[in-house]
Parts: sequence; C-alpha cells; structure tokens
Amino acid sequence: MPKEKNQEGSNSIQVIERLAKLLDVIAAHEDPVSLKILSAETGLHPSTAFRILSSLADQGFVERTTRGNYHLGGKLMQLGSRVHASVDIRKIALPLMEKLRDRLGETVNLVIREDDEVVYIERTLAKRMIRVEQVIGSRAPLHVTAVGKLMLGEQGETACRNYAKRSKLPAYTANTHSRIATLLQDCGTAKKHGYALDNEEAELGVGCIGTLIRDASGHVVAGLSVSAPIERRREEWIEPVMETGMQISKALGYHTAKQGEDK
Repeated sequence: MPKEKNQEGSNSIQVIERLAKLLDVIAAHEDPVSLKILSAETGLHPSTAFRILSSLADQGFVERTTRGNYHLGGKLMQLGSRVHASVDIRKIALPLMEKLRDRLGETVNLVIREDDEVVYIERTLAKRMIRVEQVIGSRAPLHVTAVGKLMLGEQGETACRNYAKRSKLPAYTANTHSRIATLLQDCGTAKKHGYALDNEEAELGVGCIGTLIRDASGHVVAGLSVSAPIERRREEWIEPVMETGMQISKALGYHTAKQGEDK
C-alpha cells in the first residue's frame, strides 16, 4: 500500500511538471502555438500534450483558437492580478486617485478582474451631494463596465466570444451590449484608443470613463475609472484619466519605452 501511495504522488508530480513545461512554452511565444510545436519543445508525446492542454482549457488556464493553436487563458491573468495585489496596488493608486477626483470633481474607482467580473477594490468619492457611489467589494460583469470592456479587448476576439457564450451577455439597461457583434466592435475600439466608455450600460443615468493599469511586465493588473451622472461626464476627462492610469502603471514598474507605446 505505501508503494501505491508513493507511485500516485510521483505521477501527480510528473503531471505538474509537464503542465508547467507546456505553460512555459506557450508563454515564450507571442502568437498562439500549435500542438506540434508544443510537443516538440516540451518533449511530450502529442497525445499526452493534448490531454493536458484539454484539461487546462477546461479550467481556463489556456484557450484554443479556431485553428487549434493555444495561448494563455484569462484564468492566469486573474490569478496574476491577485498575486500583484499583494504589493498593495490600492496603497500606490490611492493618492493619485484622490488627485484625479479633486481635478474632475467626480468619483474615481480602482477595480481588478476576478473570473468574468470586475471587483471594486478602492474608491475616492466625489465631494458633492449628487454623486456616483460604488461599494468596495461590489462586482459587475465585464461587458457592462468601461474597464471590463478594455480587459476583454486586451484578450482578443476569441476570448471575447468565449466570454459572451459563458455569460450570455445579460442586459442591465437598454444600452447594454447584449449582442456579440456590438460588444466586439466596442472592445476593439477601446483597445485601440486605450480607454473605454460606459454609456449607461450598467445603470441608467451613470456614465464612466475607464483605462487599464499595467505592471512591470506589461500585464494588465487592474483598471481605473471615473464615474459620474451621465449629464456631467465630459470627453475632456479622457486624457487625465489615461494620464493617471499611466502614472499608477509607472509606479508599478511599467515602462512604455520597453513595452511599446501601443500598450
């Protein structure tokens, strides 16, 4: 019996080692990787690699393209966000959020992604009677928030379509993107410009402007947004929101010259 237990433990360790090899190879390639290349670079038999990749895909750690190639999945980004949270993004971001709040006179939010939702982890409330007030710890689906749409756009069309299938794109208001075509268009535009708008998509009467926050490796770890009654929201706020997001990113070690200006 002890030998059987040792054998089980040895097999489990072997699977973990193979899994780690596959993830390392996928991460080393900028583009999705074929099963043939993964098998060759890890030394695993194609059937073994395929079996492990299928399990990873079921758990969201990798995603398979329509051509059958593999890239890292959203689950890893979510876990990465939690790890990076240990350096206390809130502590770094809060002073800059307060400056932005005082400059615009509206509520500023800090969010992270968990599964298919954004979670509000910090806020600076507008110093006025009528204001938008998000509760820390509250959640919202990705497709109804400005930052959430940016996070979907960052992952690309395949991930966005997969999200749509999982979530069914429930409508919160008449303005919510409940059709995949309009969501894809909005997310693509958001990624291109580096910011996104929430046009009363989560709540009638509320408009937001959001941007992403990156770490030293260029990975998205959080998002910043300003929320206001829709009649008070102004397009000229886009630039200071993006500037503040970049300041927080730089405080986390992100460098545009290293990662590229299109980030």
